[in-house]
Amino acid sequence: MLRHFIKIERLTDCGENKADTLSNYHIKTVFLWACELESRSWWTEDLNLVRICVELLQILSVWLTETRCQHYFINCNLLDNSFVLGSVTSKLQSVNEQYLSTWFINNYMVQCAQLCPVYITRLFDDVSSSVKLQNMLPEIVSWILNTSLDDSWRSFYFSEFIISENVSFRLLTPRLCTYWINELTKIDKRLSVYFSAVALLQVVLIILRNGLSDDDMAIASAILRHECSSVLSLCKTKLNASGLVALLQKSAVEHLTHRQLVARNFGSVATIVTTDFEALYAYKHSDYQRCLQLSIQNVHTLLYGVYMPNVSTYPEFIQLLDDDIVSLTALTVIINPKCRAYNSRYACISQLTVSIAVSDGSVSVEATSLAQTLDYIEVAQRRLPCDRSLDHLTLKLVERKIYLTTWR
Repeated sequence: MLRHFIKIERLTDCGENKADTLSNYHIKTVFLWACELESRSWWTEDLNLVRICVELLQILSVWLTETRCQHYFINCNLLDNSFVLGSVTSKLQSVNEQYLSTWFINNYMVQCAQLCPVYITRLFDDVSSSVKLQNMLPEIVSWILNTSLDDSWRSFYFSEFIISENVSFRLLTPRLCTYWINELTKIDKRLSVYFSAVALLQVVLIILRNGLSDDDMAIASAILRHECSSVLSLCKTKLNASGLVALLQKSAVEHLTHRQLVARNFGSVATIVTTDFEALYAYKHSDYQRCLQLSIQNVHTLLYGVYMPNVSTYPEFIQLLDDDIVSLTALTVIINPKCRAYNSRYACISQLTVSIAVSDGSVSVEATSLAQTLDYIEVAQRRLPCDRSLDHLTLKLVERKIYLTTWR
């Protein structure tokens, strides 16, 4: 805020050349010395941002008068006799709390308010008293908190995508898995759980392609060692390949389903369902009743939600998807070159589309159920951007299957 003040008041371009002017570094130096020399009580007692800023500006005015500004890191003076800053010194000496508080409102807060929605900006039309200013604060703070939560959700969601991408494009080792889990736990335990799920799916993918090896057992053990999981002890019993695949897939789905805390934290800014992979798992294992129950519930949640998260179509996740979605994914990769880059927009399918697709595969052939699914498809097609090829192809396929079923 001090830097903003000296910039707007043009206190940084008073000399004949740049070398003779006050700079942002002088402000930084004042602040650094104050952090070291002033007591904790100076900052915290009678906590008042304007008061602190005024006193720092007064310290700077004294330095300018005495032509001394000791560099914080090295032994040198940042001011010498070449500086002609008399007008700046007079300006700083005249600054008091009443003047600076009014200045901050008119030149700082009003500018910041332009970044806010209109209903926040309009609050600054009349700030003629401290009472009116205080009445604004709850609205401003509420908006900031909501915006901060939205930013946090987008960062978290993007982090999950980055984890999927990195796991998919590199071959994991026990040591690398341990490193990722430890580092992600320091950042956010939920990201560590997500990594474990994706890593387990990679192990399954390798086993399905190349057969079971000791390396696969070592990686699975490294992932599950960090959890109180019965799966680890079962892995050590030397199951056959098909048994281990089923066990690891189930564990991965459980990891992916354990997102209730994510939904609880970000539920006010995003529509999050946590049972999408559980529904897919139930469908792949012919538990159609469970799949239908979860999928319909997810469709109802997502259909008019404020945000629709995606399901990745990286190879690790393909094994969990419906065969029709897998076939369409392969076709889009072949036909659309953009899909080969595996960027976030083309390497995924929305949770809503997946839920509609698997619910259709689980639904009984009743006219009312089919008609309801067609209604879901129509709403989803309107909501999804036209360049979401995989989503629209999947919805068209489900729609066509319904019409073929009806004609029969």
